[in-house]
Amino acid sequence: MPDEDNSRGRYGRFLNAILTCVDILLVNAIFGIVCLLQPEIAQTDGRLKWVMVTACYLPIILLHITDPRNRRATHIDRIVTRSIQAVGIHALFFISLLSFLRADNFPMKCYVEFYAMMLVAFPLSWTASRVALKHLRNAGWNYSRVVIVGTNPTARRLYSALTNDNGYGYRVLGFFDKFPAEDFQGTYAGNLDSLEQFITRHKIDEIFFTLSGENEHDMLRVVKIADDAMVRFHYVPKISPYVGRRFELNGIGGLPVLTPLVNPLGRTYNRMLKRTFDLLFSTIVLTLSPLVFIPVAIAVKLSSPGPVLFKQKRTGYRGREFNCLKFRTMRVNSDADTRQATGNDPRKTRVGDFLRRTSLDELPQFINVWLGDMSVVGPRPHMLAHTRQYSELIDRYMIRHMVKPGITGWAQVCGYRGNTDELWKMQGRVDRDVWYIEHWSFMLDMKIIIKTVVNAIRGESNAY
Repeated sequence: MPDEDNSRGRYGRFLNAILTCVDILLVNAIFGIVCLLQPEIAQTDGRLKWVMVTACYLPIILLHITDPRNRRATHIDRIVTRSIQAVGIHALFFISLLSFLRADNFPMKCYVEFYAMMLVAFPLSWTASRVALKHLRNAGWNYSRVVIVGTNPTARRLYSALTNDNGYGYRVLGFFDKFPAEDFQGTYAGNLDSLEQFITRHKIDEIFFTLSGENEHDMLRVVKIADDAMVRFHYVPKISPYVGRRFELNGIGGLPVLTPLVNPLGRTYNRMLKRTFDLLFSTIVLTLSPLVFIPVAIAVKLSSPGPVLFKQKRTGYRGREFNCLKFRTMRVNSDADTRQATGNDPRKTRVGDFLRRTSLDELPQFINVWLGDMSVVGPRPHMLAHTRQYSELIDRYMIRHMVKPGITGWAQVCGYRGNTDELWKMQGRVDRDVWYIEHWSFMLDMKIIIKTVVNAIRGESNAY
């Protein structure tokens, strides 16, 4: 275990400066490569161009594009999105400056080479730095000491969110409240009278306040303690766990107002982007498919009597039914449309068991994607019987049909795959499907695809 004082992150305040220096060095290195490929661009106003290449990184800092990568609980897909934005902003200012200074003797080919390399290097660099930082925090370095004010359900949900991923680097040292709630089982560190002394003694970095905002006296008191100790203060509003939607903060006068965000795929541009990717991706897969489809089809046909493809009615976009295609993995049976497969299901063939474990049985669904019934990424489509059953048992179940179903999804890469023999498993799947719908982005789809490929290579215990 690293030394306690050093591992806490004494030098964490230099992290942003270090990452900024890496970015600037990367930009200059790429520009140097372009100069080697095209020596003529350095011969005219060469030094001026080098200065401008570096200076055009400053707007990225001033516009706070790099801020998310310094936040502990930011997902990598958002980091990648911001890195691409950073390249775009650099291009805007660099090209504008060259034109303003009449130093625009910069061939179009050089622009293409320069920013093509940046579009590859920046996302890779930012992702690598994020992954490295998470590994350091998992090992006990660069952590943040935290206390939570409150012992209510919101405080407990917050504690779970802060500690579920060690890569965030949060260490919760205690809970403070006037008195602990009856069912509270965490580390009660005392009432608010002892908070200031505790913060000083344990060198606390951040305070999370979860008590009601109507209690102005306690909130102002904790804010003053945080200000005096130069500790970051966060207010966590008490929102029902059943309101799991994404909000944006607005204001009316001096009053903050939380507004639910609209489904991102409700916007025409986003739907067009997703559909374009689906068509391109499925076309490539289907073009190459004979290399896999033909041997798999022969194996399925030889494994047992019956068709090669299994067609099943499933619930799709906005509740519409469609024929979902799969390679047949079971012997022909009468309850295929009502009964899920289990680990040792006697209906499965040997070939079918292999196809399920490797997810090769799902490949024909790229035909569904190409036809527009499905997407590459989205909530998994369920049997009609399951839709009828779970729509009555689980709140917000039908929301998952607001987007096209997918071959893979957020729930699947989070471990909610396979048999849903207990209600909590389906509840967990639905919760993550709804989260995906409300947080959709193109980069999130890319992340899910990459994680799906990695999981398929590693193998999954609940893939049956």
